[in-house]
Amino acid sequence: MPSSLLWAVDIFGRVYTLSTVGQYWELCKDTQLEFKRVSAVKQCCWGIACDHQVYTYVFSGDVPIRYQEETYENQRWNPVGGFCEKLLPTDRWQWSDVSGLKHQQLDSFTLPSPHWEWESDWYVDENIGGEPTEKGGWTYAIDFPSTYTKDKKWNSCVRRRRWIRYRRYKSRDVWAKIVSHDEAEQLPDPFSDISIGGWEITDEPLGRLSVWAVSLQGRVWYRENVCHHNPEGSTWSLVSTPGEVVQISCGPYDLLWATLWEGQAIVREGIDRNNPQGVSWSIVESPSSENGIMHVSVGVDVVWCVTKDRKVWFRRGVNSHNPCGTSWIEMVGEMMMVTVGLNNQVWGIGCDDRAIYFRQGVTPSELSGKTWKAIVSGRESDRSHTGSSTSLLSAGCFFTDDIQNQTSAVIQGDADPPSDTELPTSPASSALLGAAAAGNGPASQAETSAQLPVDPLHSEQGEATAAPANHERDNLETNKSPGNPNPSAELQWINIDLKEAQKHPVLSVSSFADTSSLSSLGVFSVAAEEQYGADEHPLWAWVSGGGCLVDLHSPLKWFTAPSGLSSSVQSLSLSITPAQTAAWRKQIFQQLSERTKRELENFRHYEQAIEQSVWVKTGALQWWRNWKPHKWMDVRVALEQFTGSDGMRDSILFIYYMHHEEKKYIHVFLNEVTIIVEVLNEAKHSFALYTPERTKQRWPIRLAAATEQEMHDWLSLLNMSCCESRRIQGPPSHHAIWSVTCKGDIFVSEPSPELEAGAQLMPCDQMFWRQVGGHLRLIESNSRGVVWGIGCDHTAWVHTGGYGGGFIQGLASSADNIYTQSDVKCVYIYENQRWNPVTGYSSRGLPTDRYMWSDASGLQECTKTNTKPPSPQWSWVSDWYIDFSPAGGTDREGWQYAADFPA
Repeated sequence: MPSSLLWAVDIFGRVYTLSTVGQYWELCKDTQLEFKRVSAVKQCCWGIACDHQVYTYVFSGDVPIRYQEETYENQRWNPVGGFCEKLLPTDRWQWSDVSGLKHQQLDSFTLPSPHWEWESDWYVDENIGGEPTEKGGWTYAIDFPSTYTKDKKWNSCVRRRRWIRYRRYKSRDVWAKIVSHDEAEQLPDPFSDISIGGWEITDEPLGRLSVWAVSLQGRVWYRENVCHHNPEGSTWSLVSTPGEVVQISCGPYDLLWATLWEGQAIVREGIDRNNPQGVSWSIVESPSSENGIMHVSVGVDVVWCVTKDRKVWFRRGVNSHNPCGTSWIEMVGEMMMVTVGLNNQVWGIGCDDRAIYFRQGVTPSELSGKTWKAIVSGRESDRSHTGSSTSLLSAGCFFTDDIQNQTSAVIQGDADPPSDTELPTSPASSALLGAAAAGNGPASQAETSAQLPVDPLHSEQGEATAAPANHERDNLETNKSPGNPNPSAELQWINIDLKEAQKHPVLSVSSFADTSSLSSLGVFSVAAEEQYGADEHPLWAWVSGGGCLVDLHSPLKWFTAPSGLSSSVQSLSLSITPAQTAAWRKQIFQQLSERTKRELENFRHYEQAIEQSVWVKTGALQWWRNWKPHKWMDVRVALEQFTGSDGMRDSILFIYYMHHEEKKYIHVFLNEVTIIVEVLNEAKHSFALYTPERTKQRWPIRLAAATEQEMHDWLSLLNMSCCESRRIQGPPSHHAIWSVTCKGDIFVSEPSPELEAGAQLMPCDQMFWRQVGGHLRLIESNSRGVVWGIGCDHTAWVHTGGYGGGFIQGLASSADNIYTQSDVKCVYIYENQRWNPVTGYSSRGLPTDRYMWSDASGLQECTKTNTKPPSPQWSWVSDWYIDFSPAGGTDREGWQYAADFPA
């Protein structure tokens, strides 16, 4: 996966970065500054230093950051001296901008800050619109302003030429101070928080960033004109707020949340390309009435917050149409702060151990994730340092007291256990680890990569849509062929008694930085002047994931101890005798044998209750990409159907595609699909899958097959798999809900008990609809199972009780009670003419008239050639003929007359 960086600040103000493909924290190059907070995106990072000044760190690249300054030299012709600098009093300035309204002399241009430098001196641009001009670069016109040309004509009374000078941004890969020129009066108080984002606002110019800051007085500021060629921006503008703001967070799109001193959150609404500062604020109450919101962080369409009691909360129902969301859900764990990354990945800093945790299991369908996992990466400076001998604890916990006594001398030789010590969560290992902590001072909590309990959270929403039908005029009849229309994870925790350990002066608070437990470990008192030892890990004060893109399918190296520790383990093995090794092996083998007998051998005589199996169907389809560039992409599709432990079948649809030469995929659980509908398209045999979430976003998954038969095979298979996942089979019940799309396809939904269950009504976008063969214009049913319908040709049809039909064949269709259905529909288009005195009525209308061949409204052009059947299931059964029976009657040739269109 492409590399991106996670930024963090330790308690001493030093800034570190951790690459998604790396294993070590790297100290930022500029070590002279100490920072309080940073906010990062892919191309740069902004931060607030301990002097309360704002700095930006722009990454170097192959292409320099250049800005073109320009000014225009204007002259007018007079009969005495020809073209000269003497202009009329009503003319523009001699040196001006392109509009002529602003006075711009060459010596008036200055560098905006010390971080820029001039690349060259001023020179004349000798091109106009990409074409070279005469030497001197002059372009001519009749007067100011006008259209300028490179050719001098007899009436060219004025001329101008453009002067260009480039300046280059030179402060890259270093922290550059944001200089405020004339803002001393506007900015009386320093900044306390900063956040950047907004680069993905719809249709926004590439490279623009939204930089928001909060001052110590609780006021919110917005940095104007931050973009690729102006990484510093221009000025700060004050944005009014309903109260004093403590902290602010800006997402990559249009989400912006902030926290107030009173503990509430405010949400900025109306942010778009034309108004990146937004329009108004909305207030969101804290999830806890006793403890207000202390910190908030937003992503693409998620919001996380931390309340004053260090509890972590997830905001449900957040999207572009509803930036405030719907409700709060409490997560497991206690954090100092949280930060959200590019694809909604989440990091946090534990409130007790000051370690950085990564939220595992965050996917597009599970935005809240499942569990916290500690990042145990070492620092770049630790590569040459060896690990601690107490890594033998990871083996010693398995052994008897005799063997522990033999190794005690080796264990006591080192005072600092490594962060990668892993112990089983048995009572014996807990006791051993407690003894090590009491006897040797610093100790890391076991299971450095242990995971917190899973937070069960899952909700999605959806809908089905169809386009309205059109009515036209000159009559034609067509015939339609027969109906082808997570449970919580219980994890053990290890409790460590730190009372004895805290008495020893060699105890380092950083020895707990890699623990994954978020339970209370005690209060740390950290001296500001204290520095980390060779094997100690930083205590973190701030983390920013705004520029970190974590690929869900690529493993991270953050959760394993650095490889440098292996050398210490190897050197310590020299002091272990062969007798000890043999005893350990015998002990381990004995324990494994007992475990096998206890968990497997005693149950081999039982029959297997349910045979679990997996069945996969693959194929090549096309997938419509809903984001830029909007186009069809060739993909591989795999439908994985598996039998669960309860004997029921479930299915997942995987869609594999290439993005920037990387293989990626999206997946859909078929038990979440609410409807699968054929999309009528002349060029593609396509269909769409809707889930509750995709229905609200109006972004269904659209797939297309090469042939109509292949599309019907996939539709049949996916419909059958959806019904199996929802335990639906056989004909529709007597209480089924029937519906007809505007194209005539018939769908049926089985009502669930929650549909009208009083306080917990099921949203309509979560109803599941399956297709029934046939084609109707209207349908009616009652509670006795009687279902009648009317076709487009006004023929009445009654449902026989069968199911399937159409493209649904085989096991998913009944063997009898399926019959052929036909339908006839009349298509109308109109021929329009206008009378003129020369030729009489003709097809030549006025420019403002309707199309000469149109629909009834006249707004859409409908000719005999371009009018197609409504879907591939229809075929023409007659040629075009004139309708002599419209309302109001016609003449002998079928014409109707009026004073004008429309009338």
